[in-house]
Amino acid sequence: MGDTTRRRTVLAAGAATLAGTVLSGCGSDGYDDAAAGKEQNTTPAAGDGGGGGGQALAQTSEIPVGGGKVFKDQKVVVTQPAAGEFKAFSATCTHQGCSVATVTGGNIVCPCHQSLFKIADGSVAGGPAPRPLAAAKIAVEGGKISLA
Repeated sequence: MGDTTRRRTVLAAGAATLAGTVLSGCGSDGYDDAAAGKEQNTTPAAGDGGGGGGQALAQTSEIPVGGGKVFKDQKVVVTQPAAGEFKAFSATCTHQGCSVATVTGGNIVCPCHQSLFKIADGSVAGGPAPRPLAAAKIAVEGGKISLA
């Protein structure tokens, strides 16, 4: 009977550790909830004094109208919902923290569990994601898009 009790204790301790690890992995996306609720970033069109001395991401011509581009190293996705209107969002999915991978059909797509986010405002368009993508700040000036 002593061996059975010890095995149960070890199994229970292991299960508790595993449950804590799984729950902590599901509960955090690396961004605070306040950031997710910020007003979405709309940058002025090129030449409208967008300013910004941050890291250059792309030329405006590289971001298709009705689409976007994911910048993995900078963990940001830039979209152009309408001609001359550029938006930027965190590239970290709010479901389990995977990186979004593509922009297609007017949506930003997370490959892990197929969460979809609208290119216009980062809001959830489908899948298990609980919150919109957090807005990121960019500047558009002289045909160049930079992190702000």
